[in-house]
Amino acid sequence: MQVLERPPASILIFCTNNGLRSPMAEGMVRCLQGDNFRVSSVGVRAGTLDQFAVTVMREIGIDISSHCPRTAEALTCSSFDLVLSLSPEAQDQAVCHSQITGSEHVFWNTSDPSLVEGNRGVRMAAYRGVRDILFNHFKRYFVDVGLAVLGPEE
Repeated sequence: MQVLERPPASILIFCTNNGLRSPMAEGMVRCLQGDNFRVSSVGVRAGTLDQFAVTVMREIGIDISSHCPRTAEALTCSSFDLVLSLSPEAQDQAVCHSQITGSEHVFWNTSDPSLVEGNRGVRMAAYRGVRDILFNHFKRYFVDVGLAVLGPEE
């Protein structure tokens, strides 16, 4: 996993629709780093907030229910230390954004749990799997760059 030369103080998270993986990731960063760390998430398209994502995040004490999906054009601040992309579709736009702003870029290819078919239990397990993978990525990443990890110890 790529690590910056100095700890980041801000992260922009790119995904496909900004309605599932990226809001989950944004909520995790807020939980693990607190209010002194700036985090935003955007999508290639502004989708709809996925209620399964809201539910699995609530299970670990993180509320993303007020998240409003948006695209990069809606950002009020475009300067971030790190630009993280979570889907191949978002990677090109994230790389372009990081080159323009001089930010570092990291790609964590994260599966889309909304594509999993089956009953509610099967689908919820897929969402929990993505949540847990992302949460562990962030915890390891923050430790690797020398930042304290706040929040729940899942």
